Amino acid sequence: MNALAKKMGLSEDLTFYDVYSLDEPALLAHIPRPAYALLVIVPMFPQWKQDREAEDAALGDPASYYDGGAAGKGDEPVIWFEQIIGDALSSPGSTLEQLRNDAIPLAHPERAQLLHDSEEFEEAHKSVVAMGSTRVPTPGDHEHSGHFIAFVKANGHLWELEGCRGGPLDRGELGEDEDVLSPRALDLGLKRIINLGGTADERDLRFSCIVLAPKEA
Repeated sequence: MNALAKKMGLSEDLTFYDVYSLDEPALLAHIPRPAYALLVIVPMFPQWKQDREAEDAALGDPASYYDGGAAGKGDEPVIWFEQIIGDALSSPGSTLEQLRNDAIPLAHPERAQLLHDSEEFEEAHKSVVAMGSTRVPTPGDHEHSGHFIAFVKANGHLWELEGCRGGPLDRGELGEDEDVLSPRALDLGLKRIINLGGTADERDLRFSCIVLAPKEA
């Protein structure tokens, strides 16, 4: 992720860190704070699938995902992209900055197509994909593969961002001194998903996460 972020033009003041625990302070101490984004991959277990379907059915139209009915075009607190590409803070003039600026005035369908059609994004992804240690998935793996989610704090709220949902999900308010790794943010976000799996003995814990935070000097 750091290699991809560098190619895309992420600010050199930021970097990704592995998250080894959600609860143990000693195992979180290596991460500078505040933590700006928590990126997670979670297996699609039955209870979570049911929860997602019920929530999306209740929200319906993408505009319903925002308080006030915003539906893209620059009037929303977070920028969300629908994922139509298969699984697989920025510096001035970078690919990230250009994608962000181009996406802000667009509605959700056009935003998704913008990312899909970006040759710069595709080339950056291809250039780092071979660096990973995971085998390349086959088309039949999709139903059983993990889903990528990002949790970010914006306008004092925790937002859950996943391209396979109908829009960004507001998970609740956070205090000024809270970030995405704070206990309340974890309870509203990642731990809420984990706990859908039932008791500790029943849960599918095949998930992993990294966090975007300030780069140590």
